[in-house]
Amino acid sequence: MNTILIVDDEKNILKQLSQGLKLKGYKTLTAASGEEALQLCMSEDIDLVLLDIMMENGIDGLETLTKLLEQHPHLNVVMMSAQQDIETAVKTMQRGAKQYITKPAGMDKILPSIEPFLELSRLAKENEILKSQIVDDEMVGESTAVFKLRSEIRQVAESDLGVLISGENGTGKQLVANAIHRHSKRADNPFIPLNCAALPEELVESELFGHERGAFTGADSMRQGRFELADGGTLFLDEIGDMSLKAQAKVLRVLEYGEVERLGSQQIRNVDVRIIAATNKNLPLEIERGQFRTDLYYRLKIVPIEVPPLRERREDIPILAKYFAEQLQKNMASAPKTFDSEAYPIFQSYRWPGNIRELKNIVERLLIMVNREIILPTDVADVLPIEKDEVQILGTTAAYQSNTPLSTMVDSAEAQCIMAALKEYDWNIRRTAEVLEVERSNLYKKMNKYSIARPDSD
Repeated sequence: MNTILIVDDEKNILKQLSQGLKLKGYKTLTAASGEEALQLCMSEDIDLVLLDIMMENGIDGLETLTKLLEQHPHLNVVMMSAQQDIETAVKTMQRGAKQYITKPAGMDKILPSIEPFLELSRLAKENEILKSQIVDDEMVGESTAVFKLRSEIRQVAESDLGVLISGENGTGKQLVANAIHRHSKRADNPFIPLNCAALPEELVESELFGHERGAFTGADSMRQGRFELADGGTLFLDEIGDMSLKAQAKVLRVLEYGEVERLGSQQIRNVDVRIIAATNKNLPLEIERGQFRTDLYYRLKIVPIEVPPLRERREDIPILAKYFAEQLQKNMASAPKTFDSEAYPIFQSYRWPGNIRELKNIVERLLIMVNREIILPTDVADVLPIEKDEVQILGTTAAYQSNTPLSTMVDSAEAQCIMAALKEYDWNIRRTAEVLEVERSNLYKKMNKYSIARPDSD
């Protein structure tokens, strides 16, 4: 919800404007002087200031405007005055005001003057959140699959071509889209995401293209769409396979002509937007079913990128688990916790249908639930949501039965994990120990414990 600060020395005007804006869904604060306004802007998160020019209490509107923008250079300030003085209006704009309106002003006059700047404020906040997420969510891993993915990102980032990212839920498709934008020539401009699956069909068009006030029931104010907000930058359409055919046709038109039209408006607006789309669906199959447009599919799939599931990059699981543990504990007051090196094979034994997102959730759960500084293999085995009788272990299969003690299950999983790794690396003890992240002496002990010996060692 946007917050608007109203500054005027007339109580009736403060009350009238505050009530009117609240009815339109905005949060309002009021100040009867410039000094009070300056204090509120220091302590509150203000999106826009409605500021009267002629105030008798303390500093006037022009001086307040100057001091506000010295303290908050990006603050949106709209000036109000009962005098229709062009010279004063020009002076306020030169000092940084966004707009100038004359009093008395009803909602029909105020809303069109402030709504575009409130959208800009909303966009700025979204981008700050996204930037912080990008800093905290770097692409982690050292597997061949991750190196290949990084290479593809660097190559495609240099162009303005459309990108279609495919992969299972939780693999990090938005992370890939973020990385493409961050390494592109559009990096200083907005990155605007829209999850097409999270919105009702009737709201997707409004979110994409925006709407004018009164365009439909509930459209109480003008709203810029994601295409306009992403102008000069990147629009990320997540789960585009869930978009309606009607919306697909309009997106195709934007791709072809670079034009958008808000709902309820006949005005054409030009936009310069790069589209990155993502899906967990088989779009060719959706095309056969008549649920996705062939022409849009080929416009989007100029550069296809496939994000591998976690089970195809198991060597990254220990790295990711450590990374998530470090990141999550930055916001925890408890003593730091680490994983026992023998816990990682248990992580690697699971198929991770929820992929990286599921791994992060499991790590967070362990950090909260385990009351020791070292998280043991049994702790990991206790929380893994094993739904089937079998769990994949580095290419092998271990059977789990309900009447088997947990310690036996863990030993069985560990033994098969070691055996699989030894076979994969041709019984190279040093390399196997590195991959499993254990000391070679410890690996020898475990091989002896589980009676693991090279077939030709006799």
